Amino acid sequence: MCLAVPVKIISVNGDQAEVDIGGVGRTVNIALTPEVKVGNYVLLHTGYAISVLDEQEAQETLSLLERMVEAEAA
Repeated sequence: MCLAVPVKIISVNGDQAEVDIGGVGRTVNIALTPEVKVGNYVLLHTGYAISVLDEQEAQETLSLLERMVEAEAA
């Protein structure tokens, strides 16, 4: 199964961006989403930002993922 996760762009440097993944910073490739700006949310898959999301959609997806983790732990 493949999974793409919403992450928030913290900074941009060329084709690379620093993102926040649940409080953890990572550097990812944004070559597929050159329009991305600081503060945007993107879908991250295997180290690549594959599409830009609006914040509401990103938050809804993150909430669903959190609920799945909580349900699995119960």
